[in-house]
Amino acid sequence: MVSAILRMMGNRSASTLTRPKEILKETKKMIYSKPPKNKIGAAQSFFVMSVFAVAMLTPAAWILHHLPEYRQRYKQRPRD
Repeated sequence: MVSAILRMMGNRSASTLTRPKEILKETKKMIYSKPPKNKIGAAQSFFVMSVFAVAMLTPAAWILHHLPEYRQRYKQRPRD
C-alpha cells in the first residue's frame, strides 16, 4: 500500500495528496479476496497465539520477577 502511494507521488505532482479517491482506487487494486488455500484449525490457531503470548510476556515477567534484586543493586551502588 505504501509503495503504491510512493509510486503515485513520484509519477505525479504534489496535488496527488489532495485526491484521496484516486489513492483509494489504486490501493483497492492490490487487495485480493479469495478463500484461503490451507485452512488453519482451532488447535493450530491456539498454538500460534500461545507462542506469541509467551514471546511477548516472558521479558516482562522476567523483569517483574527480578525487581527486588534490581532494587537491591540500585541501593548498594554508591552515588557520586
